Amino acid sequence: MEEMSQADRAALLLFALGEERASAVLKHMDAREVQLIGYSMARLRDISPDMINVVLGEVIPAVKHQTSLGVDSDGYIRSVLIQSLGEDKATSVIERIFLSTESKGIEQLKYLDPKSISDLVRLEHPQIGAIILSMLGNDKAAEVMQRIPEHIRSDLMLRIATMQGVQPGALRELDAIMEKQLSGSVAVKATTIGGIEAAASILNFMDGSASNLVLKKISESDAELATKIQDKMFVFEDLTSLSGSDMQTLLREVPTELLLLALRGSSDELKEKIYANMSKRAAEILRDDLEASPPAKLSDVEKSQKEILSIAKQLMDSGIIIFSVEEGDELI
Repeated sequence: MEEMSQADRAALLLFALGEERASAVLKHMDAREVQLIGYSMARLRDISPDMINVVLGEVIPAVKHQTSLGVDSDGYIRSVLIQSLGEDKATSVIERIFLSTESKGIEQLKYLDPKSISDLVRLEHPQIGAIILSMLGNDKAAEVMQRIPEHIRSDLMLRIATMQGVQPGALRELDAIMEKQLSGSVAVKATTIGGIEAAASILNFMDGSASNLVLKKISESDAELATKIQDKMFVFEDLTSLSGSDMQTLLREVPTELLLLALRGSSDELKEKIYANMSKRAAEILRDDLEASPPAKLSDVEKSQKEILSIAKQLMDSGIIIFSVEEGDELI
């Protein structure tokens, strides 16, 4: 047991809790944490009672007799994630979990720093580079894109946005590349990655000027596609569409200093929505501090807004908050 990671221990605990309780626990985690623990759950085999007892002894002795030994781990993981995230969101996470367990080369991507990945993407065929970027978390993919030469970015984003899934042969080719360069190996299975939403999510995490330039280049090649990507992008002003309770949930996660900087230059509508979902005293203090604050650099304001959007997106991915949209519109 000493060799087991914290993620492995958490996975054992979730097996012990049963599907319903495990789903309830996962709802309070962000997508990255769910993927990490799901990966550990998928790897665990030959779970013994002693392993369960040790973990329960460390965490919650009260659930010692509520184990889920003997379950089909793949089916269990799928059921738990679907219950906690919903079928659409869970599908992407599930595919990445099982792809990671069966493809050691590709799995090693997450351990590389952004500079190393950007060097890899820059030297590979653009389609391979697009697949690599699509398999990273959106924030890390954005860091990688920032390090890639500008004349390559738009082509990569265009390929990501138009990707309709990846066939096993393409993933085997990618895994072979990882095996050669990162000592990875083994075969892989098909998964659904890329697409307009993936491109929009990566652009959301890039600097405003950089993402705008990429969109402009894509528009020159395919104006309709650029519009579709932009429609899926999540901007700071979109927070006005949050319900009152969801806005309150978000504000509890955002430091006051970060909010104060992010609200510089934002619309009166968004400011009033935020004030309305704070206590009267807190709203008065924020309003006064905002009026008394000295000018700030646009880059600093944009950075703070992106940090808040990142928090909001984690809450969205976990199903904790949703967006209220007009009839006929899609949820983002």
